[in-house]
Amino acid sequence: MSGIIFLILRILLAVTLYLFLGLSLYILWRDMKEQREILAIQKEPSISLVVQEGDTNKTYQYKTNEIIIGRDPSCECTLNSEKVSANHARLSFHDNHWWIEDLKSTNGSFLNNERILVPTVVMVGDLLRFGDVTVTILILGSGPA
Repeated sequence: MSGIIFLILRILLAVTLYLFLGLSLYILWRDMKEQREILAIQKEPSISLVVQEGDTNKTYQYKTNEIIIGRDPSCECTLNSEKVSANHARLSFHDNHWWIEDLKSTNGSFLNNERILVPTVVMVGDLLRFGDVTVTILILGSGPA
């Protein structure tokens, strides 16, 4: 008789353990989902570009996921230089980072004096060069660390 009682107690203990583990995993999943939603709201892309053309500096602020840089007036960031292609480079925000990509420009794009061959993450203070125009990156609204 005591063998049956021990078997029932073991089964109840196993069921309780599985219920505890299942509830724990559900709570962790729910909390991670809430945190992801909070971070998505806080990570609204915002970037400032300090454009140095000759002796003048101009600061432009953007709150968009993509910025086309070039000489064409339809570009979000228009640069007035003959050494800059019509659509020279693209800044895009994804994976919670800003990326720079050269759009097959004639004179190339440079990040901290290194030619950009593949899309590359940019950081605060990075220097971009398009022809004879220098652009400094200032990233705003980066959310919690």
